[in-house]
Amino acid sequence: MMDVTLFIEAFHFLRPWVLVLLPLVVWLWWRVRDHGRRNLGQNDGLAPHLRDALTLGGDKGRAWQPIDGVAFALVCAILGAAGPTWSRVPDPFLAQTSPLVVVLEVTPSMDNTDVAPSRLERGKHKIRDLLDLRGGARTGLVAYSGSAHRVVPLTEDAGIMRPYLEGLTTDVMPQEGANAAAAFDIAVQMLAEESTPGAVLFVLDGLNTADTTLITPNAQTSLAFLSMLPEGQRDQGLDAVTDAPVITLTPDDGDVRQLDRVLNAAFRRAMLEDESQQWDDRARWLAWPAVFLVLLWFRRGWTMQWIVVLAVTGAISMPFQARADGAADWFFTPDQQGRLAYQNKDFSKAAELFVDPLWKGYAYFRGANYPEAIEVLERLDTPEATFIRAIAHLRNRQYRDGVRAFERVLELDPDYPGAAENLEVAKRIVTFVEETQAQSDTGEERGIGADEVVFDNESGRGTETEITEEQVDGPQILSTEQWMNSVNTQTGDFLRQRFLLEANTQ
Repeated sequence: MMDVTLFIEAFHFLRPWVLVLLPLVVWLWWRVRDHGRRNLGQNDGLAPHLRDALTLGGDKGRAWQPIDGVAFALVCAILGAAGPTWSRVPDPFLAQTSPLVVVLEVTPSMDNTDVAPSRLERGKHKIRDLLDLRGGARTGLVAYSGSAHRVVPLTEDAGIMRPYLEGLTTDVMPQEGANAAAAFDIAVQMLAEESTPGAVLFVLDGLNTADTTLITPNAQTSLAFLSMLPEGQRDQGLDAVTDAPVITLTPDDGDVRQLDRVLNAAFRRAMLEDESQQWDDRARWLAWPAVFLVLLWFRRGWTMQWIVVLAVTGAISMPFQARADGAADWFFTPDQQGRLAYQNKDFSKAAELFVDPLWKGYAYFRGANYPEAIEVLERLDTPEATFIRAIAHLRNRQYRDGVRAFERVLELDPDYPGAAENLEVAKRIVTFVEETQAQSDTGEERGIGADEVVFDNESGRGTETEITEEQVDGPQILSTEQWMNSVNTQTGDFLRQRFLLEANTQ
């Protein structure tokens, strides 16, 4: 949820000129109320003292009248027409959460069991909860003791980080100590490669007071600390931190959700300042109170008569396309329904609902329906659509088509972020596939086995490479899964050797 300060700074109206109608509504409301109060009981033929004695309910001029509801509904309609907004429309090709580098302290003190099962294991649990909450946002991992090491680079795949997180134990660290400043420098270097502001999260049980002056946030980097100390225990270094929040450990996910809000502050501010994105019109929220007041318009009174006439006249004169797909169509457009399904990660349903081809194609892509995504995005000749179509080609093993698509992106926008780098990667994939196919060409026919994977080969080098589960004569090419299953080394053993080599190099 957006911070109150940031909300106040960003709030404005897209069409402020509509607000000039507000004084007119107030004037009409006052005239109707005043007219009804002055005419109350003038023609009933009763003496004033008898009328007062026979009147129930006190002062009718102050009671709720139909004109009050009408005026309030009109005010809501005018405010909605003015276009209130306080956030930008999310870009479907950008993550909606800031890139984050998690810095985990892996020292003997973190093995303390005063926080079950231990401070280190509880910290890992909290990191996994945060990964789930971030829903695929770019996240990296750094570990430190006497030396600091980049464990996992920034990635959108949380599954990559989990085995490395499990392998982090105190016995894999090559040096004793707690060099948090060195770990912070590595995290800042990782975030410097990102195109959007990021954040650094320390998961630790203590901080050297000398490091507090070296670990400071800036305009482009948010910073937070998650203390793994048990309730009531303090640390002098963490108490000395004044320019970043220190979140205490909680038994539920309250600490993780608080961290997610804090760490996204700089990112949200940068998104608000991005002039290339449109503002998100929030007029729909003001329609609900108006609809609720309409339900009360069964009461008798001339106010209801003329407002109903106006509403019916406006509805008849307004052209619209009849739809009978459900009650949601009464309040939301198909694209708005698609956005709701997309936010709920129901990408297949979102793709069916979206009318906008860019959002439809991206929903197909997020749902791993790459052929449909390619088909839809081919209708658009924009850098954004062509870029995501190129990635869809790669994931659909249409590597040369991916190369062509990336080249088209650079033709449309030579400075499009990531296009040149991905083009080089795609070209290397094509070269690797063709060389592999050429080397695997034995001139003999082979049977087709189960789970085969065939890559495109437009250059005609070698036979089509087939990766099967059957044994064949000669050297066999293993799939990624088969290769990983053949590796017996534990993640902790790998990290121990890598950290030792890095420490010796440093």
